[in-house]
Amino acid sequence: MQPDQPQGPEGGQNQGGGEGGSAVYSQPFHNQPVAARVPEKLAKGTFTTGVLVQDGPNEFVLDFLQTLSRPPQITSRVILPPNVMVALVNTLADNLNKYVQVYGPPAPLPRPPQPQRRPSIQEIYENFKLPEDMWSGAYANSVLIGHAPAEFFMDFITGFYPTAAVSSRIYMSAQQAPRMLETLRMSLQQFQRRVAGQQQQQQPPQGPAAPSEPPPPAPPASE
Repeated sequence: MQPDQPQGPEGGQNQGGGEGGSAVYSQPFHNQPVAARVPEKLAKGTFTTGVLVQDGPNEFVLDFLQTLSRPPQITSRVILPPNVMVALVNTLADNLNKYVQVYGPPAPLPRPPQPQRRPSIQEIYENFKLPEDMWSGAYANSVLIGHAPAEFFMDFITGFYPTAAVSSRIYMSAQQAPRMLETLRMSLQQFQRRVAGQQQQQQPPQGPAAPSEPPPPAPPASE
């Protein structure tokens, strides 16, 4: 894909070069996710059986789990801005609806027993091995989702110059898709409620309306 062509000084996008010019270059770019390059080490992807979701003020952290291995492991960590998290939930829901239309609803997975006490995040991560090379995660600013009769895939894409590239590729069974969607949607709704509450608290309080001044007295009537 060809990048946007730089404009001259009159366009205001790129200025500089030559003597006396600025050394700073600025240019918007647009990469199409469908043209994303797939690095060889990510082409096979990783299989997941669940996801842990954390969120901060500006990002979501998705840790994809594999409980089949011993010890259980986190196989991929993906960092998403909130708007991409919204796109992920909507796109996965759309793909799941299309899957149901063609193949019927996936067989439901049995619900695990509910613990008497909700474990802390430290206790959860003590049970899952997080490799050191995944501590910082892989950033993505777009997502591509597809499905086959037995599985779903998610390509998380980093769309920066010179080309968009897949930063993480995830596979899951079709049976896992509804539960994955439920977890992601619940996390997004909790984030949105918290942000809405914070914005409401930051709004200046509405004081009482200033009393209106009484009208001036009427002039005396002439006899």
